[in-house]
Amino acid sequence: MEVWNRETVPKVMEIVSNRLPQRDLTSLLLVSPWLHRSLSSHPSLWLVLDFHEMNNAGNRLVAALSAPRYGNVKHISLEFARDVEDKHLEIVKSKCRNSLGNLEVLNLNGCQKISDNGIEFITYACPKLKAFSVYWNVRVTDLGINYLVKNCKHVIDLNLSGCKNITDEGLKLISENYRELEELNLTRCIKLTDGGLQKILLNCSLLQSLNLYALSSFTDEAYKKISLLDHLRFLDLCGAQNLSDDALSCIAHCKALASLNLTWCVRITDQGIISIAKSCRSLEFLSLFGIVGVTDKSLEALSSLCSNTITTLDVNGCIGIKRRTRDELLQLFPNLNDFFLEKQDGEGMNSISCFQSDQQSFTIMDRLFRFY
Repeated sequence: MEVWNRETVPKVMEIVSNRLPQRDLTSLLLVSPWLHRSLSSHPSLWLVLDFHEMNNAGNRLVAALSAPRYGNVKHISLEFARDVEDKHLEIVKSKCRNSLGNLEVLNLNGCQKISDNGIEFITYACPKLKAFSVYWNVRVTDLGINYLVKNCKHVIDLNLSGCKNITDEGLKLISENYRELEELNLTRCIKLTDGGLQKILLNCSLLQSLNLYALSSFTDEAYKKISLLDHLRFLDLCGAQNLSDDALSCIAHCKALASLNLTWCVRITDQGIISIAKSCRSLEFLSLFGIVGVTDKSLEALSSLCSNTITTLDVNGCIGIKRRTRDELLQLFPNLNDFFLEKQDGEGMNSISCFQSDQQSFTIMDRLFRFY
């Protein structure tokens, strides 16, 4: 019995605890002093701090990082913990810095009270940071990017989606300091121009994922240089209203592309799509939503060259494509799992449905489709 209590029970508790949510794991500490000591002695249980959408998250963060068990934390999520402020991150810098020496992932998405100063405070303590996300924060500027690149030299995954005050100067800093960057999200960073994007494309040649959603100001001068990204697998160009067939033909040189979003790229025609079909033989996801210049010729080329790989296809609003019924698309692309079609109801109004290969369907957006 003594061996059972001393060896077997702690091992079982560790296995079970690894599968518990953080909140339940923390509650277990209160059950008994023995259980507290047992759980606290396993560093692998305390590598993640998840305060997403929690109230009082700033104070919770400070309290947790003050506890010895979180001395080796690797992942912190404060996503949409909206009461987190610069003052909390300043306390972390001054009192809990040693706990963040091995932090690799930091998620500050939706923390809109954090400014450039907060970025400086938290990144100062995270020299090993690899993934940083600060989605939907208009208080962060190029100064915050300067703090980030100064303090964190090893970032390979960067999400600046919705940071509308980032400019080309911020991209210049990123391109000069993060040449091994693999993932970059610039969604709705509306102050960017061709010059800033080109710096990224010229210097960050290892990019595998590039999100340029809802950025309509770029031109072919920048788009053509996407062809330099030999490792690119994910590309979102939704709303790229200036993208031409010539530029898309250059992008087709990214032969590793598996996911390509061309929603509302209104200048694209069959010429550009056929170029993609000929070169991107690993394509799995393709959205042509709202492109009226593509016809059945595009589908025929894609079917001939990519039918074994494409599993998701969106042809909503492609009025030039006539072979758009479920059966016709499955005949062209037998491996489709999801495909999106436009249909009319009895009132002549449009809705968009996602059909799955198991013959089930469900409406994902009613009435007229919109660009958002």
